[in-house]
Amino acid sequence: MPKTFAHATVAMTAAPAMLAVVDLGSNSFRLEVGRVEGEQIYRLDTQRETLRIGAGLDSRGNLTREAQRAALACLARFAERLAGFPGSAVRAVATNTFRVARNAAQFLREAERTLRFPIDVISGHEEARLIYLGVAHVLPPSPEPRLVIDIGGGSTEFIIGQGLEPRALESLKIGCVGMSRRFFPEGALTAAAFDAAETAARAEIEAIGRDFDAEHWRHAFASSGTALALAEILEQNSLSSGGITYVGLTRLRERMISAGHTTRLKLVALKPERAPVLAGGFAIMSAALSELDVPRIDPVGGALRLGVLYDLLGRSVERDARDVTVDQFITRYRLDRDHAKRVAAMAVALFGSARPKAERSAIQHLERAALLHETGFSVSHTGFHKHGAYILRNADMPGFSSGEQERLSLLVLGCRGSLVKVSTNLADIEFRAELCALRLAVLFHHARRAISPPPVSLGVGARIRFDIPSPWLAAHPLTEHLLMKEAAEWGDVGYPCSRRRG
Repeated sequence: MPKTFAHATVAMTAAPAMLAVVDLGSNSFRLEVGRVEGEQIYRLDTQRETLRIGAGLDSRGNLTREAQRAALACLARFAERLAGFPGSAVRAVATNTFRVARNAAQFLREAERTLRFPIDVISGHEEARLIYLGVAHVLPPSPEPRLVIDIGGGSTEFIIGQGLEPRALESLKIGCVGMSRRFFPEGALTAAAFDAAETAARAEIEAIGRDFDAEHWRHAFASSGTALALAEILEQNSLSSGGITYVGLTRLRERMISAGHTTRLKLVALKPERAPVLAGGFAIMSAALSELDVPRIDPVGGALRLGVLYDLLGRSVERDARDVTVDQFITRYRLDRDHAKRVAAMAVALFGSARPKAERSAIQHLERAALLHETGFSVSHTGFHKHGAYILRNADMPGFSSGEQERLSLLVLGCRGSLVKVSTNLADIEFRAELCALRLAVLFHHARRAISPPPVSLGVGARIRFDIPSPWLAAHPLTEHLLMKEAAEWGDVGYPCSRRRG
């Protein structure tokens, strides 16, 4: 390893010719493949399976075995289509049901083995950001603020944005599957059920009304299957002259109540798989138009899957939203940018010595953790790593999945002090190598100034080994003392550590 550590960056790579996204939604699972031409993505192939996995939670909040079997069978079919795709060209995201299911982590491990790609559980705010990114790429460019509403199976996202940038993001835990189960059990459609469902939805939307009402935007759009289905039903049945309007929804409500049950609902353009969740989605849409004073909302394609594809394209050509977020955190929490870069560069170089064949994503993740390792200084210099870990685990971090935030948090938590607090995670050799590299980089830069570190090599396995020239150690007795303490820390958690002097 060289004697100096410049700021580490990963070389720019060309965008893949094709990208794919797998969306594990509460109502349906979807696979979408797009062809990349320049900075544009053209859809090639879409597969959709209506699983309504949001309805597959038992009374304790666990995914039932039946729901899991159906989901795994679907993912096996998707895996066949994705055979041959490199890992950098595919992203799988899971939404609300997997945020709330108690046994989601266990299921997702099996799901990842079946799909053969990692699955990211994304937060509600991250889902909203990606939805807006997809919609913004479909709509014509405009400087005017836009409202986007996306009614999913388990949650509904509200976004106000301009151009390609979201300005306000919210995710409410109301979706067409959950609302249909709660207010329209067994498919019964009554006036009382619609009143109750719309009242419940309005109560949720009222909490965000001040920030999302008509004063904040000029045009309103609705994405997702619910919006597209409602718009087509209203138009094909002559219930609305265009778009989704409150008058049109009122007429549709009367038709649904007259039918009395989803099995007797005869509407042109109503697909059989949409019928069981139409009433729940209707109630949310009707409540949103009323509460936010929306005169008309136009359906638009794009949404989450297209947003993920464009976000994935950005990652492949070095316009990664995660790097923007890291830069914003450095500014927001007033981090010492130069010091953070020095620590990050050394951590990446040490990790490369220990894991020369590591994935690019692991290198990037370690670099981001190193750049943010002092986030907790904004709270207190004492125990800053604990405060920083809490912030990184719980803050809204556009571009990062929940799993990525958790791993960032663990690296920052373990960047100094006792290793006992992260000992259960050390069985993962990749994490062990990342953490060891980060701790050593922090240790070498204890004086918080630019240094000329010695050539250091790191070995991480059942034992930890770092090689440092003896003359350098003799000239830096404090660092040698800190290295001896570091070796003892690793030994205490079952990883004997040796320091070989050159």
